[in-house]
Amino acid sequence: MKLHTARFSTVALASLFAVAAAPFATSAMAAGDDDSSMKSDQPVTDTWITTKVKSELATTDGVKSMDISVKTVDGVVTLTGVLANDTAVKKAVAAAQSIKGVKSVDSSGLKSRE
Repeated sequence: MKLHTARFSTVALASLFAVAAAPFATSAMAAGDDDSSMKSDQPVTDTWITTKVKSELATTDGVKSMDISVKTVDGVVTLTGVLANDTAVKKAVAAAQSIKGVKSVDSSGLKSRE
């Protein structure tokens, strides 16, 4: 009998969570999940640029992204840190330049060990 009660409680709890979450799902769907609602003519923010640059660096072969600090002010990305070689430095700069909204890249603080 206790097992049956425990199962009922789990089912009841799951149902409550589903009901409680429903308004959030409905409001997200009402806001529009299609691609057209995600497009914007708003300028890209510095925070967004920094996030995208860090993401791009993390997926760039030969670049140890954890060794690079990224800061963006008015679309100008500043990279600082020490990488293994000049090739890695060039790849990091190219990765940063590839991000939408980047006006320029200051890599004067990005050095090579070689």
